[in-house]
Amino acid sequence: MACVAPSCSGIALPARPRPTMARRTFSMAASPLTARRAGFHGLKMGVERDTIVRNRRACVKVRSSDDSNGQTDSRVTLGSESAPVPQATQEMYSFEPEEIECVQPDEDGTCSLEEYESKQDFFRAFGVGAAVLLGAYILDLDWVESHQNTTMVLIFLLGYVGIIFEETVSFNKSGVALIMAAALWTTAAVSDPTGAVDSQLEEHLGEVGQIVFFLMGAMAIVETVDSHQGFKIVTDAIKTKNTTSLLWIIGWITFFMSSVLDNLTSTIVMISLLRKLIKDPEQRKFFGAVVVIAANAGGAWTPIGDVTTTMLWINGQISTFSTITDLFFPSVVSLLVPLALITALSDDVKGEQEESLVATESTFAPRGRLVFGAGVSALLFVPVFKGLTGLPPYLGMLCGLGSLWLLTDAIHFGEKDRATLKVPYALSRIDTQGILFFLGILLSIGCLDSAGILKELAVFLDNNLSSKELLATAIGAASALIDNVPLVAATMGMYDMADFPKDDKLWQLIAYCAGTGGSMLIIGSASGVAFMGLENAEFGWYAKKVTPWAAAGYFAGIGAYILQTNMLQGSSNVVAMLPAAADVVSSSLPL
Repeated sequence: MACVAPSCSGIALPARPRPTMARRTFSMAASPLTARRAGFHGLKMGVERDTIVRNRRACVKVRSSDDSNGQTDSRVTLGSESAPVPQATQEMYSFEPEEIECVQPDEDGTCSLEEYESKQDFFRAFGVGAAVLLGAYILDLDWVESHQNTTMVLIFLLGYVGIIFEETVSFNKSGVALIMAAALWTTAAVSDPTGAVDSQLEEHLGEVGQIVFFLMGAMAIVETVDSHQGFKIVTDAIKTKNTTSLLWIIGWITFFMSSVLDNLTSTIVMISLLRKLIKDPEQRKFFGAVVVIAANAGGAWTPIGDVTTTMLWINGQISTFSTITDLFFPSVVSLLVPLALITALSDDVKGEQEESLVATESTFAPRGRLVFGAGVSALLFVPVFKGLTGLPPYLGMLCGLGSLWLLTDAIHFGEKDRATLKVPYALSRIDTQGILFFLGILLSIGCLDSAGILKELAVFLDNNLSSKELLATAIGAASALIDNVPLVAATMGMYDMADFPKDDKLWQLIAYCAGTGGSMLIIGSASGVAFMGLENAEFGWYAKKVTPWAAAGYFAGIGAYILQTNMLQGSSNVVAMLPAAADVVSSSLPL
């Protein structure tokens, strides 16, 4: 007796869907910020994947042993109706039916849904359990205690490989990061009978918690504004017909939007706008790539524009005023150069649209403009709060969130049908798995720092890289391939604030390079991964069409920062020499 998947609504659905393509899809039907729930470096299958599973579970066709005679005994379980599957999904997935032998068929000779899935679920659960037990056994070996640093490096590398190849191994990187953090701290505890690990863990947890609460508050504010369609104030103001002009307008709007919001949110909002403005999918894809460059450049020059800049700011490596004044010009150059080169050399943005690109009238959610103003004010209030009180930034962010919470409760009081416009609903939509990923990564880096491994790495880099500029440039280039969050977190632990004080050139260059270096590859930043999923952009297409322009902007920005720093230092030296020069001149004058 065998259970096979049915043919439901004319679509053959197998027992276990196995996509033949690695491309992941995404549906923007619900909200332009739905992609946030997918995390900063990968997107879920989304609605189409869920539709596949619902159809598979809703229609389980069971074939009896006498099907050779042309008689088929079919039964539908868990509901008889199935949701329609989009045409794009049918083209994306091709399946081969999988037969599973029934061990205990029902009275009518058919298989139950539970048995249909039980075999594969058992083997998968057994595999995960065996891996956990094997890891626990290895950590208990005497060799681990005597080779603590080697073991911790191996655990970190193994976890990092799992994060990089998340798509291949089909394990979510957030889960991998959490297990990696637990394994590293367990190794440290096993190798340290003095109990010092407990205090070290509490110290790092306090530092990491500040970043986690800051991100949660910022995400909730942005989601609340988006639920009121507040971003339409910006997007509906764009009116132009020339594609070159549109490219520059989109680029600079994204640049400044990303400086206040995070680069991922800015990318999603602007790509949603492009879908309304540009009909040609190939041209829209190219514009979307420019949005990625602009979002990463805009997030690098403010403390709240990019998560890596926020990490440096919260931990005291950079300050608000110096970051804005010193990194604004390099960030502008990193966008200006690609825009100029694309305008002059690329054929992808030539000509004009057939119709005027005038935004159509759109309806705001109730009090959308009010909530937009309140949300942006709450975000801008954070650095002001830190400057006035000296308290950690996350308190200012939580204060802003609380104020917006009370505002939405007040303006929607008694409106039961508008519960989705309030903060509690926004909290249910924030990127929780992304936050847990940061938690796992930062705790892992903290463990390596406590063990002294990062200090050893810093000595190695100092002996092999001759300058701060070269070190920061290498970190930025590496961030195009490797997640910039652990890169920056590792750098923060490698170099002591006593040697490199606040607003040192090293920290500022790392903030710029880690923020903009990810633009060189589509997988190098959260905004690039979001764009990849939203517009079905391929890695090879981006590398061919966009990487040269992004790389030119990246290195031009580094050159602009070095030139700016040298000019400022030269001006300072000239000013310092003026009193001495005046003394020389006065002494040489005849009395």
